[in-house]
Amino acid sequence: MFRKILVAMDGSEPANRAFETALGEAGIWKAEVHVVYVVESGLFSSLPMDNTLEIIYSVLQKEGEGVLEAARKKAEAAGVTLVTHLRQGHAGSQIISLAEELGADLILLGSYGKSGVDRLLLGSVTDYVVQNSPITTTVVRS
Repeated sequence: MFRKILVAMDGSEPANRAFETALGEAGIWKAEVHVVYVVESGLFSSLPMDNTLEIIYSVLQKEGEGVLEAARKKAEAAGVTLVTHLRQGHAGSQIISLAEELGADLILLGSYGKSGVDRLLLGSVTDYVVQNSPITTTVVRS
């Protein structure tokens, strides 16, 4: 039985499918859904912060706010309780950390993130969470 479900979203189609799955599970279990969007600030940690990086970070944060707002509207239409979280840092670590803080029973993730290039450069967030999470984790595939 699931009471708290955490879904990681990044605006990709696989993440959207994971969110749809979370809404379905929440309806079955009467669970609370938490959605997290992580701005990968770790990408910029070794670079000097200048106006360009501030703009990039601002764009990523704004994208995250948009993703969370869209999720909020879908959950409301489905009659599901939703709490949103906007975090920054390493996505995999932030997802696991938040799940532990919330006492989540289930983490739902899409099968891949933004693009194949991002996966090569950054590693797969889904793979990281599956390998390192002590919480039941489900990968939603197409």
